[in-house]
Amino acid sequence: MNRVISCICALLALAMPALADEAVMVVEAHSGKVLIGRHTTVKRPVASLTKIATGVLVVDWAEAAGVDLATTRVTVPPAVAGLGGANPMQLAPGESLSALDALFSAMLGSDNAAALTLADHVGREFLRRHGRSGDPVGAFVQEMNHLAEALNMRKTRFVNPHGLEAPNSVGLSTAADIAKLSIYAMRRPGMSFVTRQPSRQVKVSGAAGERIFNIKNTNQLVSEHVIGLKTGTTAAAGECLAVAVERDPLIRPKADGSKGVTPRRLIVVLLDSPNRFARAKGLIDQGWGIYDSWVNSGATVQDRDREILTVPDPRG
Repeated sequence: MNRVISCICALLALAMPALADEAVMVVEAHSGKVLIGRHTTVKRPVASLTKIATGVLVVDWAEAAGVDLATTRVTVPPAVAGLGGANPMQLAPGESLSALDALFSAMLGSDNAAALTLADHVGREFLRRHGRSGDPVGAFVQEMNHLAEALNMRKTRFVNPHGLEAPNSVGLSTAADIAKLSIYAMRRPGMSFVTRQPSRQVKVSGAAGERIFNIKNTNQLVSEHVIGLKTGTTAAAGECLAVAVERDPLIRPKADGSKGVTPRRLIVVLLDSPNRFARAKGLIDQGWGIYDSWVNSGATVQDRDREILTVPDPRG
C-alpha cells in the first residue's frame, strides 16, 4: 500500500502540465506527513506570505510580554509615506490604531503599511528589552529571521515585514519553509482567529478624527473549514497562497476500549501559481485523499526525513 501511495504522489506531481514554475507543498500539520510536493526547496520571492512571519511574531511578542493587542495603540511611522503597495486604510505618518486592528489589516487586507507599523512598534519593544538603540524595523526583521532559524527554515531570509521587493533587497523562501511557518502560525490561536475572518471592521485615528474601514480577506477560500492563511502577489513572486484547512478529528476505538482522537489539519502552499485559488481547491481534495489512504494503510513511515515535515516549537 505504501508503494501505491508513493506512486499516487508521483503521478500527482507529474500531472501538472504548464505549471513548470509553480512550487507546491501539501502537508498534514499534526502528523507532518508530506502528501504532495513539487519544487519544494527552490528559493524564490514569496511576496506577502512574508506577513505570516510578521503576524505570528507579533502574536508571540504579545503573549510573552502580557500585552493586549486590542488595547495597545501603534503609531504609523514616517517610512510608510514612501512604502507603496497595498495600503487599504490610507495610513499616513502619525496616525494611530490598535495593534489588533493593524494585525487584521495586515493579514486580511495584505496591508503593507499596517505590517510596517506593527514592525516599527514591536521592534522598538525588542530594542528596549535588550537595552539597545537603532532601527526598530531592522530589529523586528532580525527577529523574523531568528524565528525562521528556530523553525529550521534553512532556505529563508526575510528582508522586511511586508514582502515587497526592492533593488538588491528581496526576501526569499521556499514552499517547504513556508509550510513550516504556516504549521507553526496555525498552532497559535491568536493567528487562527485573525486569519479565518472573512472581513473585519477597523478604526484609525488621525488629524481629521476617526475613520472606519471594512477590511475584506484577500483569501477567497476562507470558510467554515478553511481557517486561513495568507495570499501574496508581486511581479517577481507571481500568485502565492498558503491555506490551512480543518477537518473534524478522527475518532477511532482503541484496544483498551477507549477512543483515540486524531486532529486533522491540511496546509497547502503554492508559489508562482497561475491560478492559486482553483489550484488550491484541487490540491485540498487530492491531499485529503492521499492522507486518508495513508491513515487507512496504518500511517507507516519508512523514511522520516523525506516523508515527515518536522516543525519544532521555538517557545520551548
